[in-house]
Amino acid sequence: MCGAALLGASAFTALAADNVAVHGLWVWKNAPVLQTPRATETLRDFCQSRGINEVYLSAASEPEENRVTRLIAILHRSGIRVEALLSSEDADLPGKHREKILAGVAKIVQFNRTHPADRFDGIHLDIEPQQRPENKGAGNLKFLPGMVEAYREVRAQAEPNGLTVNADIQTKLLKGNLAQRTTLLSALPRLTLMLYELSRPGDGDSVERKMERLRSESRNYLDLAYAGLGPAKLAQLVIAIRTPDYGELLPAMFRSLDQAYATNPHYCGWALHSYGDFLGR
Repeated sequence: MCGAALLGASAFTALAADNVAVHGLWVWKNAPVLQTPRATETLRDFCQSRGINEVYLSAASEPEENRVTRLIAILHRSGIRVEALLSSEDADLPGKHREKILAGVAKIVQFNRTHPADRFDGIHLDIEPQQRPENKGAGNLKFLPGMVEAYREVRAQAEPNGLTVNADIQTKLLKGNLAQRTTLLSALPRLTLMLYELSRPGDGDSVERKMERLRSESRNYLDLAYAGLGPAKLAQLVIAIRTPDYGELLPAMFRSLDQAYATNPHYCGWALHSYGDFLGR
């Protein structure tokens, strides 16, 4: 399971025990969460009902600081970490695109200095160069060196300021060769694998069949990721699935993952994409 080292210098220790798995949730488009009556409490209650102990809060918009600090304070009191979610399709490229995401990290660092009691616990990166046309296609990983460099630059800026760093990755990144996987898995302490479109509600498959497919595919990628790699300190993986693929079966799917990998040193937990699906947005 996830180790205490993932917490960096943060004083918040909700996941400090080695046997506590990550149970994450993406929260995009913060305005509905931060501005409507009792929306923050509704998010907290949702997390508690689902066993979620980590929230990835979009930092793209800039709501009032007092709303953000209140949200962080309420989640922290319930044992829930909060990571600032930064996204980009171009941060693998040096120059203005890289500088933009580093500026986003700098804003979070400054926010934490201003609000030491209710601070972000980490940075969550959603860097997606694979979305650009020149990077599409199986085996096309020419963007990987630049993406890894972006990870390292963010980490160098975040960790000395007590922030952990976590990043979303797509499945094709784990199909790279030994050198590519070594580079990727040594860049950050944790990566979140987006394991989507394995099932869908109404496809006629039984719950057991859906569970077995999820376990089989996640096991395949865990094996692919670390095949041939030595004992060097490498990233652990969180397995992310999404609401449209499983609907009401999500809790059962997550339990299945935790049970299947309870003793796997490379497995760090699961994450749900996203809260907006439950808000009807």
